Amino acid sequence: MSFISRAVQGCRRAIAALEQAQPLAQLAARLYVAQVFFASGLTKLRDWDTTLALFADEYQVPFLSADVAALLGTAGELVLPVLLALGLAGRFAAVGLFIVNAVAVVSLAEIAPAAMQQHLFWGSLLIGLVLWGPGRWSLDRVVAPRLAAPYPSAP
Repeated sequence: MSFISRAVQGCRRAIAALEQAQPLAQLAARLYVAQVFFASGLTKLRDWDTTLALFADEYQVPFLSADVAALLGTAGELVLPVLLALGLAGRFAAVGLFIVNAVAVVSLAEIAPAAMQQHLFWGSLLIGLVLWGPGRWSLDRVVAPRLAAPYPSAP
């Protein structure tokens, strides 16, 4: 066996090992991003007056009034992370949180470089979850086959 064929076999084994870790990586990404956004939603909910003031004065959400933006943003940060963590409607939740993340970046007049890096990281994880789904360790994996199963025909 030549050096090249041994190297190719070694690469194939390494790729197979990495593929075995994919469900764990998807779960870790889901839980990490869900925790970040859920904590942010709880913070907004704890002091609603401050949240409304921030949306009125600090955040410039395009096309929405401050009250509507605060309500939708907070609801998105509380509901979508739960779906994402469970992997239920995982791609929908990832797209929704990606939009919440993008609106947060766009609506801030100034954003510190470190904060921008965090938003880019979260966005990257969310895009990965949109493209490859929530993974094998998700409720989508359990529910989707049941939804796709044909109904028995009537007699």
